[in-house]
Amino acid sequence: MTDAIVSSTKQWLEEVVIGHNFCPFAKKELIQDRIRFSVFEYQSSEDESKGQKFPSVRKVRLKSKSEEFIEQALTFLMREVALLDEHEGIETTLVIFNQYFDQFDEFLDLVDVANHFIEQSEYLGVYQLATFHPNYLFEGEPLNDASHYTNRSPYPMLHLLREASLERVLEQYPSPEDIPMENIEKARSLGSAYFKQKLTSLKT
Repeated sequence: MTDAIVSSTKQWLEEVVIGHNFCPFAKKELIQDRIRFSVFEYQSSEDESKGQKFPSVRKVRLKSKSEEFIEQALTFLMREVALLDEHEGIETTLVIFNQYFDQFDEFLDLVDVANHFIEQSEYLGVYQLATFHPNYLFEGEPLNDASHYTNRSPYPMLHLLREASLERVLEQYPSPEDIPMENIEKARSLGSAYFKQKLTSLKT
């Protein structure tokens, strides 16, 4: 199952993100095999090994997802951060969730907690998160607007980025502030039906 999830994610990266140039910097890292794909697997309480717990989880109001799922996911994410610390050859990591975060609101609970931890830790200014979800919605846009597909993916994902690397590539890119709007225009030109069919095919 994990191999299939990673394969689907790579195909999405190649055909959608790189294929439509939503991220001008992804192709080089994929070719050089500097992107890590890590799939979160929930462990029941009786199977979960004793590890570091993050009290910041309890400082964010959760809407619906149990604290246990959120805390395990955060612990998993922080292990991936530690791995990036140890391995400079890994440029970036996609943390993939194939269970428990299917609802976008529940995924946003995890995003809130993860960002809170990074902001309150020594990782502020070192790493930042980008977010992707099958039901991603930009606030204020119509539900059927194709713009949402610039951040839609086969599975919920947290993308760990090295801030220093991001700053370097943005300095070399002309008008990086235009990238989001250019991506929205590309998505709208292709249409929601195209992306819906593409994401559906990637999960079958």
